Amino acid sequence: MATVDIFQEAKKTDMFIGRPFYLDFDKAYLLITDAWKEKVGGIPQGTFLLAFYENENDSIDECLLLRAIRPAKLPTDNDVIASMVEYYKDNLNTSGKKNQLDDFTKYTFSFSGLECRVLGTFFKDKAGKIQFGADVENFYSAHNYVAYKPVGKVLEQIVNFRDGSSIGSSTDYRIGKIRYSSSLRFQEKQTDVPVYISPSDFLGKRTALFGMTRTGKSNTLKKIIESTTEISKKAKSTSATADLVDVTEAIIQFEDNGLPKYKVGQIIFDMNGEYANVNLQDEGTAIFEKYKDITTRYSVLDKPDFKVLKVNFFKEIAVGFELICSLLADEGGDYIKSFLAVDLQEPDTSNKSAYTRWQRKSAAYQCCLKSAGFTVPVNHKVSFMGNKDINSKIIDGKEIDPSRGIRLDEATSFWTWVAENQDDAFFTEYKRKNGHEWIDEDLKAILVF
Repeated sequence: MATVDIFQEAKKTDMFIGRPFYLDFDKAYLLITDAWKEKVGGIPQGTFLLAFYENENDSIDECLLLRAIRPAKLPTDNDVIASMVEYYKDNLNTSGKKNQLDDFTKYTFSFSGLECRVLGTFFKDKAGKIQFGADVENFYSAHNYVAYKPVGKVLEQIVNFRDGSSIGSSTDYRIGKIRYSSSLRFQEKQTDVPVYISPSDFLGKRTALFGMTRTGKSNTLKKIIESTTEISKKAKSTSATADLVDVTEAIIQFEDNGLPKYKVGQIIFDMNGEYANVNLQDEGTAIFEKYKDITTRYSVLDKPDFKVLKVNFFKEIAVGFELICSLLADEGGDYIKSFLAVDLQEPDTSNKSAYTRWQRKSAAYQCCLKSAGFTVPVNHKVSFMGNKDINSKIIDGKEIDPSRGIRLDEATSFWTWVAENQDDAFFTEYKRKNGHEWIDEDLKAILVF
C-alpha cells in the first residue's frame, strides 16, 4: 500500500464537513449542516474525521483524529426549535419541494452539532515522517481548526496506520473493508477501503470482539483464525525444533521481516459448534472444512470425526473435583460447604506428610465417586497408608493393606469403618502421641459427605 501525505491529500474542498466550536483533550463539538453532510456522503456514527490546525502565522503540520459519536446541542437550538414549533402550529410545509420556508430560515434550520471523541494526533516529526500519538499534546482555540471526512487512500492510511512498518506487505493479511453502518445508501457508491492485520496485532496478545447481534462478530473471528493460519504457513520452523541453548533468542516471537518465528497453533473453544460444524451460512467456509488436514475436533459426545473429550474423574482427581464443586456451588448445607473446601491438589512427593494425607483424601473421594454411580475403570486400584492396628479390623477374617493397592470396594469398606469408629482406641492414642488427629479436617469432610 502506497503511503499518502495526510496533510496534503485529506484537505479536499469536497470533503469539508464543518468547524469545531468546542475542543478539549477528550472531545470536540463540530458545527455541521445538511448540505455538507450530503456532499461528503453522510456521517454515520463512528465515522473517522480529521480536524486540521490552520493558522496564518504558523506552519504546523498537525491534525486531530476524531470519531463521530452523537449529535451535539448548539447554542441556537432552543430558538430553532421554537421557530419549528410555530411553523408546525401554523400547518406550514417545512420540507419537500412545496415547503413554505424562506431561504434564510431553511439555511438556519439545516445546521446542527456533532459530538466527536478525540482519538489522538497525527503530526510530522523532524524528519518529515508522519507519526501518530494516542493523545493530545496541545490544543488551540477551536476556531483554528477545520474538519474533513477522510476517504479513499487517506482513510486507508488512517485505519491501517502502524508505527515502524509499511502496510500491505507480505506479512499483512487483508481481513475486510471499512463499513461504518448496515445502511449503504452512500457507502455503496464509495471506493472500498481495505483493512489489513499483522501477526503482531494478535499473536501473544489479548483481543476482544464486541458488537450487537448479527453484526459479524463470528465471521470476524473466522477471518482472524484464517489469517493466523495463513500467516503461520510462512513460518520456517516450529517451537519443538527451536534451539533452547539461547533462551533470549528462543522467546523472540517474530523475525526481522515481521513473520512469526514459529508456526502458530490455535485452540478454539467452540461452545456453540459454529466453527466445528457446517451450517447454512457457511457455504463451505467452516473452519474445519477449510483446514481439515491440520484441524482436530473434540466433543464431549461421541460423534463421527470427533475425538471424545471427557474428564476421567478417577485419573484427573483435581480437575474432576473442580467440576463437581462448580455444580454444587449453589447448594446449601454445612456438610456440602465443608466438602467444597477440601483441597485435592496433589502435593510434591518430597513432602511425605502432605502426600500421605493427600493419598488418603484422594482414596476416600474416589470411594464417594463409586458410591455416586461413576463408572470405575477396569482394574482400578487406590493406594494409601493405612495402619496395621486397623487393617485387620475392616473385614472379618481378612487383613487388607491399602499401601499395596486395593480395589475401591475394599477401600469403601475401609473408609466406612473409619467413619463409623472414630472413637476407636487407635485414633485416641494416635492423637495423644502425635498432637493431632489421624483423620484431618479435609478427610472428615469427605467421610461425612
